[in-house]
Amino acid sequence: MPQLFIRDEAVNELAIEAMKLTRAANKTEAVRAALQATIDAAKGRLPLNERIEAACKLADAIGPVNPAYDAKADADAMWGQ
Repeated sequence: MPQLFIRDEAVNELAIEAMKLTRAANKTEAVRAALQATIDAAKGRLPLNERIEAACKLADAIGPVNPAYDAKADADAMWGQ
């Protein structure tokens, strides 16, 4: 099995810190776990256009704004004024 060799010292330090914090057996395992977590997180995120579409559907379900709604009167009523 090939060994993990990290040439960049800053990246090597990050791998060592990750290894210590996660109690991984070695740097290779720490890097593998970090990469897998990053991949899983990226796959779990919805693309922006899908999030916007969901927000639009929610807004449509709520319905249009009532132009006669008086927010100040409502707030005053909540405060007992």
